Amino acid sequence: MTVNGAIGPASADFIVRTLARAANRHAPLAILELDTPGGLDTSMREIIKAILASPVPVAAFVAPSGARAASAGTYIVYASHIAAMAPGTNLGAASPVQLGMGGVGGGGAGAASGVSGTAGAPPDTTASTETRKAMQDAAAYIRGLAQLRGRNAAWAERAVREAVSLSADEALAQHVVDLIARDPADLARQLDGRTVTTAAGTVTLATAQAPIETVTPDWRDRALAIIADPNVALILLTVGIYALFFEFANPGFVLPGVAGAICVLVGLFAMQLLPVNYAGLGLVVFGLACLIAEAFLPTFGVLGFGGIVAFAIGALMLIDTDVPGYGIPLPLIAGLALGGAAFVALVSSVALRARRRPVVSGAEAMVGSIGEVIDEGLRPGGPHGAAGPAGSATAATGWARVRGERWRVVCDTQLAAGRRVRVTSRSGLLLTVTPLDDVPSRGDSS
Repeated sequence: MTVNGAIGPASADFIVRTLARAANRHAPLAILELDTPGGLDTSMREIIKAILASPVPVAAFVAPSGARAASAGTYIVYASHIAAMAPGTNLGAASPVQLGMGGVGGGGAGAASGVSGTAGAPPDTTASTETRKAMQDAAAYIRGLAQLRGRNAAWAERAVREAVSLSADEALAQHVVDLIARDPADLARQLDGRTVTTAAGTVTLATAQAPIETVTPDWRDRALAIIADPNVALILLTVGIYALFFEFANPGFVLPGVAGAICVLVGLFAMQLLPVNYAGLGLVVFGLACLIAEAFLPTFGVLGFGGIVAFAIGALMLIDTDVPGYGIPLPLIAGLALGGAAFVALVSSVALRARRRPVVSGAEAMVGSIGEVIDEGLRPGGPHGAAGPAGSATAATGWARVRGERWRVVCDTQLAAGRRVRVTSRSGLLLTVTPLDDVPSRGDSS
C-alpha cells in the first residue's frame, strides 16, 4: 500500500482498513510505502495504533528514490515492525510545528492536539510552557516507539528536538532503519526468514516466493480524501449556506434546500476531521450570516462589507496547522470573498431598482394616474354641494373615471365632461385632480 502526500484522515482510513484486510487474508507481510512531508497528529496516531495492534508484520518502506518520511512519517517508520529505505531517500525533521495566527499551538507529531510538520528548531529557555510540553510529549512518544522496536532512541529524540534528518545510508549505519532495498520485491526477498514480534506473537517471515499484491485506495478513500481537503470543506460550507438562504427566501424550490443541507453537513463533517480553529470557523459563519442579512436589512452595504472582512479573516485562521497540503490558499479565500462581494452587489442593485420602480398598489399608486370627467362637468360645490380642497368655496367637485373605476374628484378649476385630468393626491375616497393641457377625449383611461 502506498501513501504519497500528507498524512490525513483519508490515508489513515486507507492504512487501517488495508491492515485489517491483510489480517483477514493471513498475509505474511504488509509493506507500507511512504513518501510524506508529515501530517496530522490524530491521523498519525491512528495509523500507529493500527500497526502496533496488527497481527501481520508491517514493513515501513521509504520509497521510491527521492522520497522522504519527514515528521509524522518518521514516527510511522519507528512504529513499524520493520523499517526500510530505498537509496536516495531521507527521514527525520520530526519537531512539532507552531500553530495558529502567529502564536504557538503545541501541535506536531507527538503533541497532545496538533500536527507534525517538517520544520522546527531546538527550544530555548524562553520557549512557552505550551511549546515545551509539546516538545517533551513528542520526544517521549518517539523514544517509546524506538525502545519498543530496539532502534536508535537517541537519534529519534534528536529528530524531534533538533529537527535533524538522515539519508538512507546514514540511517542504516546509525541503526535507525533495518535495511535498504530497491523496491518492494527486493525488500520481500531480503526479509525472508527474518523473525519479528507482532501483537499475535513471534512470526518468521516467508516472503521470498510470496506474490506481491498492490492495494490502491477505493472509492471510499478517494471520496474521504476529497472531502477532508480544507479547500473543499470551506467551499462546501459556503455554497451550502448560500443554497439554504435561497431556499428560505424562495420556499418551495426544494432542490436548493436539499443540496444546501447536504453541503453544510458534509462540510461540517470534514471540519471535525481537520485541525480547525473554532474562532476562525465562527468568523466564517458570522461573515456568511452578515452577507445573507444584507439582503433583508437596509444597511446600504455595511453588513455586506463587514461580512466579507469577517469571512476573509476567518478563512485565514480556519485551519490551525502549518502542515503542507492543509493550508487554505489565498487565491481561494480571495475568490470566495469576491463571490460574496458580487452577491452583495447583486442584492443591492436589485433593491435599488425596486426602490426606483413606480408604486403599483396602495393609496400612493393613484397619484399621477390619468382620468376623465364623466358627469356634466366639475362645478363649484359639486353635484352634491361638497366643499372643495381646504374648504375652498371655488373648488369644483364631481365624478371621474380613473383606472377603470368611478371616483369622486375635486379640482381648483371648473372642468367640462370628457376633460382629461391627472390625480395629484388622494384623501380617503376623494381624489384631487388637475386638468391636463391636451385635447379632451372620450373613453376610459388609466
